[in-house]
Amino acid sequence: MGNSKIYLSSPHMGGEELGFINQAFETNWLSPLGPNVDGFEKDLESYSGAKHAAALSSGTAAIHLALIILGIKRGDEVLVSSFTFSGSVNPIAYVGATPIMIDSEKETWNLSPEFLEEAIEDRKKKVGKVPKALVLVHLYGMPAKLSEVKRICAKHNIAIIEDAAEALGSSYQNQKLGTFGDIGIYSFNGNKIITTSGGGALISHNKNWVEKARFLATQARDNAPHYQHSEIGYNYRMSNVVAGMGRGQMLVLDDWVSKRRSINGWYKEVLGGLEGIEFLTEPNSDYYSNYWLTTILIDENKMSLSRNQIMKLFAEANIETRPLWKPMHLQPVFACFPFYGNGFSNGLFENGLCLPSGSNLTGNEKERIEKVLQEVVKS
Repeated sequence: MGNSKIYLSSPHMGGEELGFINQAFETNWLSPLGPNVDGFEKDLESYSGAKHAAALSSGTAAIHLALIILGIKRGDEVLVSSFTFSGSVNPIAYVGATPIMIDSEKETWNLSPEFLEEAIEDRKKKVGKVPKALVLVHLYGMPAKLSEVKRICAKHNIAIIEDAAEALGSSYQNQKLGTFGDIGIYSFNGNKIITTSGGGALISHNKNWVEKARFLATQARDNAPHYQHSEIGYNYRMSNVVAGMGRGQMLVLDDWVSKRRSINGWYKEVLGGLEGIEFLTEPNSDYYSNYWLTTILIDENKMSLSRNQIMKLFAEANIETRPLWKPMHLQPVFACFPFYGNGFSNGLFENGLCLPSGSNLTGNEKERIEKVLQEVVKS
C-alpha cells in the first residue's frame, strides 16, 4: 500500500471538542443558537481583544454583513486586496458595489499602501468621490502594513473591514489582527488554523454593529410574537453544535500557532540559504505571523526546477502543494473592474508555492516532505 496523502492544512482536533459537542446533544441544543454559540463568542472576544463578536456560518458571510452594516450599496466603490481568495471580493458583488482592486507590495505580499493611495486619488478624479470602504486582507497569516494603511484610510474617511480569515492568532505591534479595522472577520473553514468544519465570525468594538449582524444573520426577524420582517435577512448564524467544536479549538489555538511557526522554521532550515528560494517572512518585530501556510517564491532562473516541476515532485510522493492565490484582477469574473498596481502579485501567482503546514504534521510526514525537498536542493 502506498503512502497516505499529506494535505496542505488538514483539521487538527485538540481533544476537548467532543465534550462541548456532546453537551449540545445531551441538552438538545441543536438549533442555530445556544450556550456554545454564546460561549464561543465570549472566547473570541477574550482572545482577540474585540469588545463584541458574532459567530456566523462563514467568513464570507461576515464580510457580506459588514458591508451591509457600513451602508455599502449599489453604485458604491469598495477597495480590496487583489491578491486573495474570492471570498474577500464576492460579497462586494452581493451588495451591488464595484470592487476596486489593489496590488501587493514586496515585504508582506499584502495590499500596497502606495497603490492604495494612488487608487483613492484616481477614483476622486474619475467618479468624483472616494470609495466607501476597504477590505484589507492579511494573507497566509502575515499582517499587512497596518500603520500606513490605517493612516491613509483615516485621511480619506474610508472604513476598514479587516479580513483576518487566515490570520487568527497573528498580531501587529502586539495587538491581535482583526481588531484594527472598523469591523474584523475570521474564518473557521476546515483548512484554517482552528476549525468549526465551516464557520466564521464578525468582531468589532461597536456593540450596535455586532447586534445588527446577529439580527441580519437570523433572517432579520423583528421583535414580535409572530414572524415579521422589516428588512431582508440571511441564514448566516452558526449552529450550537459546531460552535462547540470552536470552543474546544480555542483551547489549543496558541499551541497550533506555535506548531505552525515551528514548521515554518523547519522549512527554512531544510532550504536554508538555497539560492532561488524566497520565504514570506516577518519584515520586523512589529509583525507576528501565525504562518498559517508556509509559502515560498521560486526563481526558475536561479534553479534547475520550476514551480510546476517542484509541485510535480510533491504530487508523485502523494503530498499536496498549491500555487499562491491567483489575483482577483486576473480572474475572469472580476477582470473588468479597475485595478491599481504594477502586477507584482501576478509574479507571486506564477512563481509561488504553498507547502504542507498543518499543525498535525507527524515526524514521518516531515521525513517524506524533507525527502522531496532534498531532491530540490540537489537539483
